[in-house]
Amino acid sequence: MKKISFTSDILPMKDILYRLALRITLSREEAEDIVQDTLIRVWNRRDSWDTIENIEAFALTVCRNMSLDRLRLHENQNASLDDTPVESNPTATANPYERTVQREKVQIVRQLIDALPEKQRACMQLRDMEGKTHKEIAAVLGITEEQVRVNIFRARQTIKQQFERYENYGLN
Repeated sequence: MKKISFTSDILPMKDILYRLALRITLSREEAEDIVQDTLIRVWNRRDSWDTIENIEAFALTVCRNMSLDRLRLHENQNASLDDTPVESNPTATANPYERTVQREKVQIVRQLIDALPEKQRACMQLRDMEGKTHKEIAAVLGITEEQVRVNIFRARQTIKQQFERYENYGLN
């Protein structure tokens, strides 16, 4: 069994932990605090690291649980995921109008993702943005792989349908 190092195995996960916490809490400050608390909690369990099968799944589970606890505590569901504008590639679209439309579409998709139920949002985040396998997501969220697939499918369908509705009718 590989010896786990905090510096080389756990600290590099802080960006993944941050994105997961941000996706759940929708607050940058809360996400930063949760990552710090997660790293402390994982560090405090250093004596039992050898018994943990997958340290990354363990850290993600701790982060998810802390995020959900914090969310319940603060009821912070109406905040925006990201208050800063999206930087688009200036060469991708030539004129300012097209870049503005593209930024608006990205913002709409973010809002649609933010409005998803927590489990669908977490599954989608871990799969589409973090590249985790269905098995890894199931371990982190404590659900079956089939439930992961269903949540991802439903999340994608919801976003697709609502985005098409917005595109066709301008309704949010």
